[in-house]
Amino acid sequence: MDDYTQLQVDIADHVATLTLDAPPVNALTRTLNDELTLALDRISERDDVRVVLLTATGKVFCAGADLKGRAEVIKGPGDLPAHARRTRECFHAIRECAKPVVVAINGPALGSGLAMVASADILVASERASLGLPEVDVGLLGGCRHAMRLFGHSRLRRMALTGHRVDGAELYRLGIVEACTAHDALLPTALEIARSIAAKSPVSTRMGKHTMNVIEDMSLRDGYRYEQDMTAAIGRTDDAREAQAAFREKRAPVFTGR
Repeated sequence: MDDYTQLQVDIADHVATLTLDAPPVNALTRTLNDELTLALDRISERDDVRVVLLTATGKVFCAGADLKGRAEVIKGPGDLPAHARRTRECFHAIRECAKPVVVAINGPALGSGLAMVASADILVASERASLGLPEVDVGLLGGCRHAMRLFGHSRLRRMALTGHRVDGAELYRLGIVEACTAHDALLPTALEIARSIAAKSPVSTRMGKHTMNVIEDMSLRDGYRYEQDMTAAIGRTDDAREAQAAFREKRAPVFTGR
């Protein structure tokens, strides 16, 4: 997995750390978009990976769409819808990755960056982090629907209509992130959460994430019925039997992912 130019991929102890690396501000270029989608799709089918940790190099998590490279990508008929499709599928690749995704927000995550963050499962922020929708300042829209998963009505519209950014401390106060840490503590904190997920049954966490994605927009009755069916399916796995045996025998479980 070394065929990437704007993404660093490191796998150790069942954790895949994906680091956006497109200086100077990790704008979502076509290359970064495609490489992140590819890496997540590959990870979905790798048995040695149980959780993803997503972060970025430099001072900015992701400054948003690559406006400077837009002219190279959109040159003629059909290019704009193709570009739009690639972009949204990058965000869906995070949400639909078979493995849970913990995001460590090291700096501003704007527009497309906010959409990436909102597509992850668990969010951790540095005190230098912020989320924003600056598209209003360049005559565009972007990420509002993803931001609706994180913010309430008034705050979201203030962000979209004024470009207001919400900093890490406020994100924590609002309950949007799990922690707002000192900058140097960001990756250790996010990695601790990732490792706690990796220690669980991979079949359980994989099916658990899938279930939560499916029931998110269902009614209470239909959603819980689906969840009951899925927990019954999980209960028939080897990992579930091992977890129950380990609990009875007061020992650490040994999971096989089956």
